[in-house]
Amino acid sequence: MENKQVPLLKGFLEFLQIEKNYSNLTFEHYRHDIEEFYVFMNQQGLQSLNEVEYPSARLFLMTLHERKLARASISRKISSLRSFYKYLNQERIVEGNPFSFVSLPKAESRLPKFFYEKEMDLLFQSCEGDEPLQVRNKAILELLYATGIRVSECANIQLKDLDFYLSTVLVKGKGNKERYVPFGSFAQDALEKYIQHSRPILLHNQTHTSLFVNHRGGPLTTRGIRHILQKLVKDASLNYKIHPHMLRHTFATHLLNNGADMRTVQELLGHADLSSTQVYTHVTKDHLRKTYLAHHPRA
Repeated sequence: MENKQVPLLKGFLEFLQIEKNYSNLTFEHYRHDIEEFYVFMNQQGLQSLNEVEYPSARLFLMTLHERKLARASISRKISSLRSFYKYLNQERIVEGNPFSFVSLPKAESRLPKFFYEKEMDLLFQSCEGDEPLQVRNKAILELLYATGIRVSECANIQLKDLDFYLSTVLVKGKGNKERYVPFGSFAQDALEKYIQHSRPILLHNQTHTSLFVNHRGGPLTTRGIRHILQKLVKDASLNYKIHPHMLRHTFATHLLNNGADMRTVQELLGHADLSSTQVYTHVTKDHLRKTYLAHHPRA
């Protein structure tokens, strides 16, 4: 690939950072996807982005399928390139978008996995105790279940982000978008106990403002929180391999099952698009059906 292609990618990535305010993870996905396409262009003898036409875009899609990549990964790569060419069009660097008509693979229909209320009770029981790490773990579990925030958002919370008077936490979500999320009395009690009694012990004389602290006194990472959740599931004797969003799914599902409206749940989750929230309607419809069959006299 000629060196002149490199500044084009650099310009696009700067556009994503400055204009779109994308997160570091999203930024890296775009960079990797486009660099991967540059390799493909080299292999096909395409010297510039202007030479890429629809047949080449289709061939690139075929190579992704041949590598047996997940549908979500293929969709992301094609979307990255579609956005890249849209940017190049706006900057009048190329004409047309060879990825405009490349059909994306249909997403696999998967219902979100969640914990039932009795399972949540077992999880909370598994972290009962007055040891500093037990108190911290319960505070993490209470906060995640009370707010539905992402594990990464939880790891980034600073002490100043908590407002115990209003019982809210300031959360920095995807694209550095901020939102205030309320929490209930159980989470508030657990957090206050952790901050007052356990956090000072876990700090080991270190000084920083991260809310959650690891056993060495440093800020707890996203990976660390996942490890804690997996241990709690194991201690509760639940046969699950927990994934990062499972408590988030549980939060949304339980709210909807208990009468919350979709728009409110969308705002609490920090979803930009309502369609992202509507995946939970499949789960709640199942709940409604079971309730109907159990209580309607002619069901």
